[in-house]
Amino acid sequence: MKSQKNNRWIAIYGIIVALLVALHYVMDLTFFDRWDEYVPIIKKLSLSLFLIALIFLMSRIIAKFVSTQDYLEGDRYNLLRIIRFLSIVFSLIVVTSFVFQNLYAAAVSFGLISLVIGFALQAPIASFIAWMYLILRRSYLVGDRIQIKGFRGDVVEISYLDTSILECSGDYLGNDRSSGRVIRFPNSMILREEVINYSGPQIPFIWNETAIQVAYTSDLQYVETCLLEASKEDFNKRYPQIAERNYEHWKPAVYFRNNEFAWMEAVISYPVEPKDTTERRNRILKTVLPMLNAAPDKVQFPEGARR
Repeated sequence: MKSQKNNRWIAIYGIIVALLVALHYVMDLTFFDRWDEYVPIIKKLSLSLFLIALIFLMSRIIAKFVSTQDYLEGDRYNLLRIIRFLSIVFSLIVVTSFVFQNLYAAAVSFGLISLVIGFALQAPIASFIAWMYLILRRSYLVGDRIQIKGFRGDVVEISYLDTSILECSGDYLGNDRSSGRVIRFPNSMILREEVINYSGPQIPFIWNETAIQVAYTSDLQYVETCLLEASKEDFNKRYPQIAERNYEHWKPAVYFRNNEFAWMEAVISYPVEPKDTTERRNRILKTVLPMLNAAPDKVQFPEGARR
């Protein structure tokens, strides 16, 4: 769909470029001699519009090329944003040079205007600078799960002034699933707040844990074996390639701890993708509980006086 839209805009800009070139040379015909005083302005205007259309045409062609490359989603998004930003900047330079007739006057005027705008729009400018920082520093990309100032969610858009995240957990959920709410915050927030990024191409997993309450009379070695087997089985099914070559690095572990209500907790610690925390916990529990229930002589759960 995006490719078709891009092709359509390339065709539109190509037609506009051709028409403006034709208009520029048509104005040299003797037919337009009677409007000599307007011809130079029209020719300069057509030339300026031609350059703007050419800039946007080239930006669309480059964007199409970037979209076909095997980049990460976040990197592709940032490149497309940079291309769009540069096309706007170059177009503004063309417009300014047309209005002020020469680049020197345009540069002076642009400097004065920038000085005034800088005082009036400090917050948006700080957010724009933070956007450039994000592009260079890659603190987070589109698709990453982040946490900043109590907000946690998946990044869906990084604009020039703000960032939008699709909230996970939140006020109405007790798990890490998407709440459906979109949170927007100014980019300038990253310059004064800590950013926690749960995602990344080098480290695809975070560590999570799930606890099961068992009685003190349970066979703890058997409980540990069942938990490890359930975790390994799910990991091998979901990530067969990682399991074959580098499983030891992501090997789960089990530890036991006393519960405040006077029973034992068996805790399985395991790797998980940030967006798969709730589902992976459910899969492990659905696998391990039948195994534990199948051996009542080895595993007792807290019930009445059986602690």
